[in-house]
Amino acid sequence: ILPFVSVNQILLLLLVLTVCAIVYNKVHQVPSALKSETVDLESPEEMEEEIPVVICAAAGRMGAAVAAISSIYSNTEANVLFYIVGLKTTIPHIRKWIENSKLKEIKFKVVEFNPMVLKGKIRQDAARPELLQPLNFVRFYLPLLIQKHEKVIYLDDDIIVQGDIQELYDTKLAPGHAAAFSDDCDLPSTHEMVRSVGMQNTYMGFLDYRKQAIRDLGISPSTCSFNPGVIVANMTEWKHQRITKQLEKWMQRNVEENLYSSTLGGGVATSPMLIVFHGKYSTINPMWHIRHLGWSPDTRYSEHFLQEAKLLHWNGRYKPWDYPSVHTDLWENWFIPDPSGKFKLTRPDS
Repeated sequence: ILPFVSVNQILLLLLVLTVCAIVYNKVHQVPSALKSETVDLESPEEMEEEIPVVICAAAGRMGAAVAAISSIYSNTEANVLFYIVGLKTTIPHIRKWIENSKLKEIKFKVVEFNPMVLKGKIRQDAARPELLQPLNFVRFYLPLLIQKHEKVIYLDDDIIVQGDIQELYDTKLAPGHAAAFSDDCDLPSTHEMVRSVGMQNTYMGFLDYRKQAIRDLGISPSTCSFNPGVIVANMTEWKHQRITKQLEKWMQRNVEENLYSSTLGGGVATSPMLIVFHGKYSTINPMWHIRHLGWSPDTRYSEHFLQEAKLLHWNGRYKPWDYPSVHTDLWENWFIPDPSGKFKLTRPDS
């Protein structure tokens, strides 16, 4: 009996030792796994993801681009890379403005836009000639200007950002969508303002439904439009779907057939985008694009509403650097005077 008991005891001891060894290993492996995860979470690559923001610097309104950049930079800790797009004649001015002001700390690249890409694609329109400026069409050519980024933010120059641009960058795009925009029917608090100044927020206001080519699209004229002054774009999908080629096709058709014009709603840059992206775009949080501040020199939003807004857009004729305009104080908070003195604000007492 004694040998039998000894064997059982030995087997039991071995079992206990095996269990102890397994437990020991598990206990001592957990901290190393947690440590490696912590390192990954805090790695510079994760924390320093670059957010590319494209803004145009047009002659006569460079102060707008400067104020927009100033507002974005001041309200985020994110790693923003500004792509400042200009024409050959305007680039030295904007570069000097940035390098000789408090914006010299920003990360930026100046990109020259060649207006020759637009040759034969823009129908001359006397109603609002400012809408035919070449830089209005930069948003059509994002993949040609931005090479290394998967996701890009495009902003018109007449905006101010009051929130953290990281939130806008984190906008989710549905699979197969090349861009996200703000729907013009998205914010009930703006509807009264839209009605009061006669703004259009449907396709009827942008496209000429008397033309067969427009009717053949099969888009109801009462379909809600969107505003391409703020875009979150997926460059892979944009290239895959050949968005730029599609936009150019409609620009050329407009030259030949006059399918839309600036006498309608949003001029010549919005209309091709409404056609190409119809039913194929994601939406931006409404508070990230409060629009129409430039449509009337008299109609104002409530101050409380504007303080809650993440992004303000003075789309329309009445710009905050000119006179008359509304809510200019919110814009001037971020304006940085031109060191060269060329750009000056227009004010009642100036």
